[in-house]
Amino acid sequence: MCNRIASFALISALFSPEASAHPHSFITLVTTVMSENDQLTGLKMQWTMDEITSADLLYDAGDAKPGSPVWKKLAAEVMANVLGQHYFTEFWHNGKKVTFNNLPPEYGLARVGHQAVLTFVLPLAHPQPFKGQTFQFATFDPSYFVDMSYDNSSDAKLPKTLASLCKISVKTPQPNEDTLAFAQSLDKADAPPEDMELGKQFAQQVILQCQ
Repeated sequence: MCNRIASFALISALFSPEASAHPHSFITLVTTVMSENDQLTGLKMQWTMDEITSADLLYDAGDAKPGSPVWKKLAAEVMANVLGQHYFTEFWHNGKKVTFNNLPPEYGLARVGHQAVLTFVLPLAHPQPFKGQTFQFATFDPSYFVDMSYDNSSDAKLPKTLASLCKISVKTPQPNEDTLAFAQSLDKADAPPEDMELGKQFAQQVILQCQ
């Protein structure tokens, strides 16, 4: 089996040559906050890749059945890339960044129609008491090669245990005209300066407020 998923930057190259501006690939997010014993413990994530981005993954999987060694190997390869980028996620509490465990307690990769879907649990390194607190998190590719976003605000979810205690909302940024023009000017051979964090300027912010 050929490994075509060395990095998310490579995934972007799967797009057609006509693509002339960032982003080149698209991942749709669904995230559920996880809690236990009055503390936030992590995030359960579902990433659905667009059909073109999914194509090579699904080609490598072939006709393998769900849960087979083929799918497990592909899932491990994709997850290793995600871990190498700190889950492509930042989580904040009181202006301080919350750290994550280096290994997810569970993850998997599956085929849904013509798309590849990665699911995993992002564990907080230290559970956070949530009563009376506000948290903020965002999932994004800093280079903005890959657009990672929620189709609907309802795709950021609360479990039933938190539904009466917390509110969750998705805030979509509005980058200025200069930032938009710069992103549109980049082609597939270009990469924005690392310190610019272009993807962060387009990243949706999920805000969790608990009473």
